[in-house]
Amino acid sequence: MRHRHLDLDDSTRYIAPAIDDIIARGKWQDWADLRRAMLADPALRDEVERICRPRAAADPYAQRHHFWLHYAQKHRPTP
Repeated sequence: MRHRHLDLDDSTRYIAPAIDDIIARGKWQDWADLRRAMLADPALRDEVERICRPRAAADPYAQRHHFWLHYAQKHRPTP
């Protein structure tokens, strides 16, 4: 699926609007790609949390954002 705000020249670069679009409208493969990138890049994991936190807090039915927020938090390295 082609997502809004995703730079087609550098599809490995996830900017905030693209992350939100993938979470809200993405299909299984889009999520798998984001998951792989997030696990490889701690800064991207932090960005996913930052994007999902307000949406999850404001809307208890925003299931995709709740899922990604908890997934990112669960995959933080243990100190």
